[in-house]
Amino acid sequence: MTDEKSLEGWAPEIPDAATLAEVVDRAFDYRGDVTVMLDDGRELVGYLFNRTRDVAEPFVQMFERENAGPSRVPYARIRAIRFTGRDTAAGNSYAAWLRSREAAKAASSSPGA
Repeated sequence: MTDEKSLEGWAPEIPDAATLAEVVDRAFDYRGDVTVMLDDGRELVGYLFNRTRDVAEPFVQMFERENAGPSRVPYARIRAIRFTGRDTAAGNSYAAWLRSREAAKAASSSPGA
């Protein structure tokens, strides 16, 4: 996945622990809310701000929209993660900024500008 593509709206299948770890890493890097579906059918919506993989029971932490404090969710309880919130960083990569800067420079140096 490149800097230019947003994960907004992505709802990946999670068939195994390796895939779950990859999706959790992407959810951690995502700058929007995610929906975490749990093994009991509940859905937690919020911002995933931490993940800890290298412990006996790996877990994520998130600020839920409906809760005052952070929640801790073991990987073993996660059945799916959907990227449901608006990606606040979409299009704000350094590459996008550089292209915009170059375009503005070209426009200001063209004749008649």
